[in-house]
Amino acid sequence: MRLQTLSRIIQLETIQIHKKSFRPYINAVEIKNAIERIAARMNADLAGKNPLFIAVLNGSFVFAADLMREMKMECEISFVKLSSYEGSASTGKVKELIGLDRDIRGRTLIVVEDIVDTGVTLEALYAQLAKGEPAEIRTATLLLKPLAYQKKIPVDYPAIEVPNDFLVGYGLDYDGLGRNLPDIYTAI
Repeated sequence: MRLQTLSRIIQLETIQIHKKSFRPYINAVEIKNAIERIAARMNADLAGKNPLFIAVLNGSFVFAADLMREMKMECEISFVKLSSYEGSASTGKVKELIGLDRDIRGRTLIVVEDIVDTGVTLEALYAQLAKGEPAEIRTATLLLKPLAYQKKIPVDYPAIEVPNDFLVGYGLDYDGLGRNLPDIYTAI
C-alpha cells in the first residue's frame, strides 16, 4: 500500500483547466491525514452535543463527506448554497442560492467550508445563522488562507493552512471544473 501511495504522489503532473495551468500542491494522503487530525479534535470537543453540520455547497461536499465519516458521535448534516466567486476572483458579495431548511434554535452548529480566504462568505453565513438562535456556531474548513483572512470570526478547525494562491481539486473548482480531482493543485 505504501509503495502505491508513493508511486501515486510521484505521478502527479501539471494539469490544465480552461487554458489555465496548475501544478500539484497537496496530495490526497496529506488531505486525508489533515482531516483525521481535525476530526479527532472535533470528536473530543463535541462529544455528547449532537451537532448539526452545515456544509456550504458546492465546494465543501467532498470535504464534508470525508469529515462526516470520521465523526464518532451522533450528528446531522444539512446544506446551504452560497456564491461569492466568478471565475478565480471573489465578487465581494454573497448570494444565497439554497437556504437552510432546519430549525437550529439551541443547536451546536458546525459550518463546513472547503476554503476560507477573505472570510466574506463566512461572515454573511454566521450573521444569517445567528438569527436562528443556535447555542453555538463553530467552523471547520479544509483550507484556510490566514494571509487573506480579514474577519474576526474564529475558524475553529482548519485542516490545512495555505498561502493566498488560487487552488483547484478535492471539491475546489475553476469555473465548475476540477472538483473531481483527488489532490489539490495550485495555479502556475
